Parts: sequence; structure tokens; C-alpha cells
Amino acid sequence: MYSIHKNPIGIYEKALPNSFTWEEKFTAAKKAGFDYMELSIDESDERLLRLDWTDEEIEELRSVMRSTGIHFPTMCLSGHRKYPFGSKDAKVREKAMEIMEKAINLSVKLGIRCIQLATYDVYYEESDEETKRLFLEGMKEAVAMASRAGVILAMEIMDTAFVGTIVRAMHYLKEIPSPYFKIYPDMGNLSNFSNDVTGELELGLSETVAIHVKETKPGVFKEVPFGEGEVRFTEIFTKLKELNYQGMFLIEMWADNSTCQTIEQATDKIAEAYQFVTGKMQEAGMI
Repeated sequence: MYSIHKNPIGIYEKALPNSFTWEEKFTAAKKAGFDYMELSIDESDERLLRLDWTDEEIEELRSVMRSTGIHFPTMCLSGHRKYPFGSKDAKVREKAMEIMEKAINLSVKLGIRCIQLATYDVYYEESDEETKRLFLEGMKEAVAMASRAGVILAMEIMDTAFVGTIVRAMHYLKEIPSPYFKIYPDMGNLSNFSNDVTGELELGLSETVAIHVKETKPGVFKEVPFGEGEVRFTEIFTKLKELNYQGMFLIEMWADNSTCQTIEQATDKIAEAYQFVTGKMQEAGMI
């Protein structure tokens, strides 16, 4: 278990090859210096099936977590991109709620305390006032379910304009005031949609449960290597130190699944990212 005397730094599950076993993923994360991993439940059929894991399968995973010392305090639930709460198709909205209920139940069984939501009203449909209204209705029901389970739902600051800034997220927090409904800012996404990233983080500090550390370029939200984008990490970390932010950081990056990687190669790749990010934190005086 990670130390409670420093900001934990985690790694996104997708930063490691899909072909790796859980033990290989956790071992690589541990060797690279990470404190935890964020579980991915995306829109693929393969990962959505994780929501139906048996108690035996869950216990096997918990056993690996205990032996490696790497746990899942958070879940990235991006399956709602395909099945959004704001869809005008009632069957899609029903599926969205089913996914939400199963994700909450899985979180309870795995000890996950926070589910990061993909904050889209719709993704593959046209957004309008009706989709926004339906999204809000779905969120109210989802937050009620999560509250009963003691699991926090956190809106990611996304890669689309709908909730691309903390200012836009605050609207939904005001509509659904709850200790179980918060935000999960993404440094890279926020840098694309706001000219005042540090001001946004200050605005949302009391509602922030974790922060994604991700590199981006204007209009490019994924797979930008650290140091090759335009996110002003040192400035952001300096502001977070000033604000006395004490929460989790999650490095978001993606493995190249088109090539065969050894554990050593994968470990080196995520360790390089870890060193880059902690270097920026040291420049800012956070560590």
C-alpha cells in the first residue's frame, strides 16, 4: 500500500500492453515507481465484460494486488462514450445506467473509491439541449446510486468542449450537490480548452478528487509523448503546491499494442514518464 505522507502517483492501465497479465502489469508499475494503477472499463466489448466478473475472478485479482502491493483506488469508466446518458435512444440510456450500476458494484468489491466518468452527454450523436437535459437526469440517478454505495463519481474534464473546463463542470456540481459527485481534472484536456489553467484548478480545488497528468498539443489529446507537447507542467504543479493540493495524480499514457514488448521494455517506458513528471514536480517544489 502506498504512503499517506505524499501525493500518490498512479499509472493508467492502458499504459501497459493489453497482452500482459495482471501480475505483469502490477509488477511493471511497481518497478517503475508507481503507487497505484487506474482500472480501465472502456467501450470495447472485452473491457465491458469486466463488469460481469465473478466473485472468484475478483478474488483472484485481489490476491495479485495484495502480493504486488499495487491496488486500484480509481476506475476510468469510459464505456459511456458508446452508451451515453444523453442519448435520445431510450435503450442506450438504459444500457448506460446498467453499466453504471455494475461499475459501482464492481468498485465496492475491488475497493475502488472513485469512478472517473467520461463526461459526454453524447459522443457519436449530435449534442443539443435535449441530450444535455437527458445527461443531467442520468447523472442525478447515477449519483444517487453511487452515494448509497459510498463510491465517488468524478467528472473528467474531457477532450470535447461539453465539459472541457472546470467552469463548465461546475454547472453540474451545482445542479447535483453531493459529497459523492466531484471532478477529476485532466491537465492536458484543460490546457486545450482554457487560457487560465491554474485559475481553473484554483476554482475547482475543493471539488477535485484526483488529477490526470497528460501531455497534449492543440487539438491532439492522446499519445503525445511527455516533453513534446505544450502543457505547462511546472507552472501547474507550482500552483497546486500553492493551493496545498494533497490528492492523487494519475499519469495517463498509452502503450503501443502493435508491437510485442517485454516487461523490461514496458517498465522502462512508464518509468521514463514517471521520471519526467516527478522532475516537473521537483521543479515546482512539490517533492
